[in-house]
Amino acid sequence: MLGESHDLLHEFPDLEQKIANLRADNPEFAEIMDQYDGLDARVRSIEELGTPVADETIEDLKKERLLLKDTLYAMLRA
Repeated sequence: MLGESHDLLHEFPDLEQKIANLRADNPEFAEIMDQYDGLDARVRSIEELGTPVADETIEDLKKERLLLKDTLYAMLRA
């Protein structure tokens, strides 16, 4: 769905406390989460505003967002 939020709390609501703990205690996790949140905001902005971009560009951004989410999830499950 266009403009849908993909922030970690929406993606993993059952891990809310662990996300908060890692964000506070693990600088690497916090940095990756900041990158993820920024990329998610960029993708949503492009989708919501109808900013003209090549299909490949938006797909590349979404793939990058997914890789960051996979990294964060692995850190949450470690």
